[in-house]
Amino acid sequence: MNQEPMEGPRATDWQSLQEALGLSHPFFKQCLFLEGYDISSNIYAIVGDYISLIDPGNDYTAFIQLFEKGHKPYDIKKIVITHGHPEHVMGIFELFRYPSFQQKGELELFLTETSPESLKEMAQEFGCKITQVQNGDILNLSGFELEVIHTPGHTMDSICLYHAPTKSIFTGDTVIPYAVPSPDPTAGGRADYYLLSLRILFNMDIKHLLPGHGPPVPENAKKVMEGSYAGAIKQIIGLKTPWLEGASHLAKKGYLAEAAFCCDIELKEDPNNLKALELKASCLSDMGRFEEAYEIFDRLSKEIGSYTFATMGKGYSLLGMGKYKEAIIHFNKILKKNPAHKMAKIYKGIALYLSGKQEEALQIDEFKEEFVARFVKEMEKGAQERGKEIQ
Repeated sequence: MNQEPMEGPRATDWQSLQEALGLSHPFFKQCLFLEGYDISSNIYAIVGDYISLIDPGNDYTAFIQLFEKGHKPYDIKKIVITHGHPEHVMGIFELFRYPSFQQKGELELFLTETSPESLKEMAQEFGCKITQVQNGDILNLSGFELEVIHTPGHTMDSICLYHAPTKSIFTGDTVIPYAVPSPDPTAGGRADYYLLSLRILFNMDIKHLLPGHGPPVPENAKKVMEGSYAGAIKQIIGLKTPWLEGASHLAKKGYLAEAAFCCDIELKEDPNNLKALELKASCLSDMGRFEEAYEIFDRLSKEIGSYTFATMGKGYSLLGMGKYKEAIIHFNKILKKNPAHKMAKIYKGIALYLSGKQEEALQIDEFKEEFVARFVKEMEKGAQERGKEIQ
C-alpha cells in the first residue's frame, strides 16, 4: 500500500524571500526559498492560487517540510527547470510518491527544446504536461509574470527567469555567488556560449540574485554577476594572462564588450594607462557606442596633443553620431599634417556624402574607389541572392 513519505534528514527550513532578504514586495512575500541540501539545488516555491516551483531539487525532505506548512502535494501545478542536471530536476518524481498527488495532481513542466530527452520522456510517462519555452517567453507562475532568458553555456538548455517589477532573477547554475560553473560538454555546455550569456545578464537591470546554489543575494546582484563575468573571461584568456593582454586577444576575436571590460579592470589599477584607453575607445567605437568612445578619444587628444589616432577616433565617433560637419573638421586636421592619409580621406568622403555633398565627396578619389567597390559588391551579393531564390 502506498504511504506518504516518512521524514528523513532535514534540510534547512523553508522561508519567504521577504524573510530571507528583508525586502518588502508581494512577490518576495509569496516566494518561498529552501537552500540546497547535500546533492540538491536550491528550490523556490511561488505560492498563489496554486504553487509554482523553480527547480524542484533532489531532496525528498524538502517536500515533507513544505507540506508540514499546510500546503498539499496537489497544490503544485507548475515546475520550471533551469537546466537538466539531476540535482535540479529529480524532485519532480518525488511528488508522484504522494497518493494525494497521484489522485488529484496535475503538473505542467516547463523546459527547453534542448533539455534532456530522457527527462521529458520520463515526465510524460508520469503524466506531466510538457511545455517547451524559448527566450523572451513570459510565464505566469502563480499570478506573477516572469520572462525566460535563454542562457546556454553551463549547459545548452540553461535558462534564467527575470521578474521585472522587482528586478530579480532566478539564475539556476548560470550565476552562482562567488563561483564560476564549468561548462558541461556532455550537456552541450560551451565556454564561449557561457561568456555571451553572462554578457546578456550583465547588461540587464538586475538588483536581486536568486541562484540555484548558495544564498540569495539582495541588492548586490550586479557585483556577483561582474565576478562571474570576469571569471568566465579568465576561462577564455587564461587565468595567468594579464587583463590588457587578454583584452587585445579578445578584441581580435571579436569579443569587443569583453575586451572593453578587461580594459576597465586594467584602468581601475592605472587610470592613465594609454594602451588600455586606446583599446577601450576602439572597442566602444566598433560597438557603436560613439558618445562613450568620443569622450575617451577627446581625453587622449588633449593629453597627447595632435595625436592622429585620437583625432581619427574623434572624427569617426562624430560620424557615427551623425555630426558630419564636426567630423570633417577632425579629418581635415589629419589631412593637413598628412595629405596622403587614405582612411581620413575615405571617412571625410563618407561624412560629405551623408551631409548631402555627394559631388564633393566623389571628388575624393579614395572615397570614390571605396564607394564604387562597395556598390559593386552589394550588386553582386543581391544578384547571388536573387539567383538562389529562383533556384
